[in-house]
Amino acid sequence: MSDKVLRGRLLTFNRAPQSGDDAGAYTYIEDGALLVRDGVIARRGSFAEVERIAPDAPVADHRPHLMMAGFIDTHIHFPQVQVIASWGAQLLDWLNSYTFPEETRFADPAHARRMASAFFDQLIAHGTTTAVAFCSVHRTSAEAFFAEAARRGMAMLGGKVLMDRGAPDALRDTPQSAYDDTSALIAEWHGKGRARYVISPRFAITSTPEQMEMAGALARENPDCSIQTHLSENRDEIAYTLSLYPEARDYLDVYERYGLVRENSLLGHAIHLEPREIDVLAETGAHPVFCPTSNLFLGSGLFDHAGLKARGIESGIATDVGAGTSYSMLQTLSEGYKILQLNGKALHPLQAFDWATRSNATVLGMADRIGTLDEGSDADIVILNSRATEAMALRMERAETLAQELFVLQVMGDDRAIDEVYVKGRPAKRRSQDRQRQSLAMAGEFAGA
Repeated sequence: MSDKVLRGRLLTFNRAPQSGDDAGAYTYIEDGALLVRDGVIARRGSFAEVERIAPDAPVADHRPHLMMAGFIDTHIHFPQVQVIASWGAQLLDWLNSYTFPEETRFADPAHARRMASAFFDQLIAHGTTTAVAFCSVHRTSAEAFFAEAARRGMAMLGGKVLMDRGAPDALRDTPQSAYDDTSALIAEWHGKGRARYVISPRFAITSTPEQMEMAGALARENPDCSIQTHLSENRDEIAYTLSLYPEARDYLDVYERYGLVRENSLLGHAIHLEPREIDVLAETGAHPVFCPTSNLFLGSGLFDHAGLKARGIESGIATDVGAGTSYSMLQTLSEGYKILQLNGKALHPLQAFDWATRSNATVLGMADRIGTLDEGSDADIVILNSRATEAMALRMERAETLAQELFVLQVMGDDRAIDEVYVKGRPAKRRSQDRQRQSLAMAGEFAGA
């Protein structure tokens, strides 16, 4: 049995805050502590309480920083790590100019492994302990993704994309190969350790009806696997989709017809929805995923979070790297705040941090294991420093409440505000930084040879 105590200012959410005054939605302990036993939170309370229970356990003292559950990213593209910050046009142009050429490189297992290590380093550096990722069409990319997640002990979800048209030859599978590869990957990885497989038709444009049938078969055969795809991100995309599926009533109907809309479906973007589509989301419990930095970068539109919430629809929030412009969930929350402001709604910082932790875990059906600092949860924890930069420290001199501090982190924070990250109770950020330094040193030696 391995015990350790983490000490700091503890913040965790019990439910979604209805407003900034909803104190019952969260638990805050000024001198808080977590007793971590074999990677699980065994006890939560004040430091004095936890110390009485485990007086001999070593203590990692993170005061005066905040301890929260690790951030959860519900939509990100693993093969796009080297096309983030590529000058963008609209969605379809961006895919053809940058994304598709880049993803062809993931047929090489060595490249996929190297990028997997770099990708996970970036997640950890920015405080993200769980993510839902699209891999490339190649089985090798999904194998590299899950193998790296297993090596680090991280709770990760992902899947190889299914796409048999609308892309270069090197990025197309077939309905049968997509089915065979996905079935094999599910058997190899789903439910093994902390891994969960996600059935991943990229979007309707890149799958023929025959492949969508295969995706539907995979969904029927694997009901506990989540499904991820894209929906109504861009008006040109919608028009093109309906030209390929003229029998569909609307974009969402394409997925409905093949049994891909259900409670564990994650629908990236979902900006330009028709009334019927909103009705279906409310009836099925499927989850839109808000990707604010990507939506702004590609000029896609403004996500109607308040309208969907009013219908009882629970949305995820995500970075969508590489059209998304930052791995940071703090920056994602900042841009989300601005988009909601443009829609006439304010995102309170308590609601924002709940969204990136407990609420995203709920969307994934994983709130019993991640997203909170509840006893019995896996010890995936982020330590936040609200004075990480001179500008933040200057602003914090005038901060008087927890909510004000959270808003400083939300608007001004980035990877520098992530003081440490724990994965199953093991410190991960500094180890990740050491790996990055070694990799850069090796690259420098190679360049000088």
